Amino acid sequence: MSNTTGYATAVAAVRALESSLLSKSDIDRLTAASKKSEIADILTGSGKYTLPDGESIGEFIDSELERVWNFISGYAPGDKALSILLYRNDFHNLKAALKALIMNSEPQRYFITPTNLDLGELCATVTARDFGSLPEYMSEAAEKTYGILTETLDGQLADACVDCAAMRAMQLSAEEAGSGFMKKYAALITVGSDIKTAYRCSRMNKSALFAESAICGSTELDKASLVNASLRGTESFLSWLSSTAYAEAAEKLSESTASFEKYCDDMIISLAEEAKLKAFGVEPLAAYFIAKETEIKNLRILVTCKEFGADNDIITERMRKLYV
Repeated sequence: MSNTTGYATAVAAVRALESSLLSKSDIDRLTAASKKSEIADILTGSGKYTLPDGESIGEFIDSELERVWNFISGYAPGDKALSILLYRNDFHNLKAALKALIMNSEPQRYFITPTNLDLGELCATVTARDFGSLPEYMSEAAEKTYGILTETLDGQLADACVDCAAMRAMQLSAEEAGSGFMKKYAALITVGSDIKTAYRCSRMNKSALFAESAICGSTELDKASLVNASLRGTESFLSWLSSTAYAEAAEKLSESTASFEKYCDDMIISLAEEAKLKAFGVEPLAAYFIAKETEIKNLRILVTCKEFGADNDIITERMRKLYV
């Protein structure tokens, strides 16, 4: 839809669904559950979730985001701005297909949804090495990564190149779509990924060549500065990061990787909250998807922590910010 007011019906539908998002009191009740099996009962008892008969809580969580995507994309089929939300899944699936080709195995169990890709076509195209037939935003990355895997067998470098290509594609597509919200979203996703990658490079003494291949750069933090900082060791990297607008990221990394990942997710949900004020356009649809994505991540954390008997305090620390 080219006219932002054309999304009025979709925005109204999303606004109605926002009341079914889990609240802090819902999360508190879930956190207080004594075991994993109680989570499904609490969710259904809240009236906000209906678990299909015969489907486990894990299976339900795995398929819930696809249901949400189908709902949103039904109002805006083929919207280029919205499709950016799935680029990370798309590139993950590309990695899975490429690695399966090299290892002569089946990639299906590694695929994740929702995705912009027809996964059957992806498998056939990668198997045929017909990388030029892939979507334009990933064809070059596919060919380059295939070359790395076949010539060097360096799976770590291959992963880094695909991840970097995903960030680059997100930023380019957001620019082409002309959505200020999606441009900011792509930039924040990229800077979080870049900081994490540069930090790992500093800890593992990665070469400049690896860092150049793995770090994308964005309007938030430029590539050259990140690469140079990553080559000076962990202490120097964190010191440099503390002098930027991402000083809090340095603090979180000093605490733990888990704290940093929560910080990144909370940045994105804070951006999504800004879109709640929009009456028209793609932003409220994207924001609702991000809210559900975060909610599902919280449910996965809860299920995993309950399964392994983690303390409630640990669960609370790991919970992502709610879209309220």
